[in-house]
Amino acid sequence: MKNTIKQYISPVLVFAVVLIMATSCAKDKYYLDGGVANPVYNGTVLQYLQSNPKFDTIAQIVKLAGLEDVFSKEEITFFAPTDEVIRRDIGQVNSTIPALRNKLNQLLFNANKDTIKTLADVSPELWRRYLLKYVVKGKSLLKDYPQLDFDLRQLYPGGYYYMYNSDLANIGVVYNDANGVRYAGYRQLSISRIFDPSNPNRYFSAAVATSDIQPSNGVVHVLAVYIGNGIGGVRLDELGSNKFGMSDEFDRDVILSK
Repeated sequence: MKNTIKQYISPVLVFAVVLIMATSCAKDKYYLDGGVANPVYNGTVLQYLQSNPKFDTIAQIVKLAGLEDVFSKEEITFFAPTDEVIRRDIGQVNSTIPALRNKLNQLLFNANKDTIKTLADVSPELWRRYLLKYVVKGKSLLKDYPQLDFDLRQLYPGGYYYMYNSDLANIGVVYNDANGVRYAGYRQLSISRIFDPSNPNRYFSAAVATSDIQPSNGVVHVLAVYIGNGIGGVRLDELGSNKFGMSDEFDRDVILSK
């Protein structure tokens, strides 16, 4: 494993410029899109990740976590964070870039612990535990999920699903408005991590930028990176969108493991 933090964080400043340009182009471009793709991919989920430069780091994490068979042989739906999530979560020590400041490496440095220089500096068990928070068993397209309205959850609550590792998540399709007509606009998948089944109102959310990519053994929904703006009717937060595992628990567990 040769990837260093410097190597896979250096493009962030370029991303920031691209994001600023994107926000001025169209209403539905307030996020880092996962890219336009042919919905059918001739290969496995793992091969799709390996073929797309946005997932170079994620593909390596799959291998470090010992999950090659899950991503190659089992039928799964993967709500895929891009490499940018790993960059933003790990961050840099004493960085002047806001997206990388006071992140995991800074916390490790402040605690006089070894910072993360390669992906292998995080234990395989932790990579596995938190990567599986994005995986659902079976194949599910956007059309397979129920409607979700963050303002009318009592009527349109989405659905509650157990992820591969038995964590509970809320997944639903937000029907956006168009030209003043309610629910007539584009449809947007959202996933929220639920921490306490008895209190489903406590959650961290992420939105899907590109949905329904279909490798041979599953479905990939590419998650958006939060840059401070909402996406239609999807309520977003930085923890759900830009933290690996959709919370700050990954950071905590890495620090405790050092």
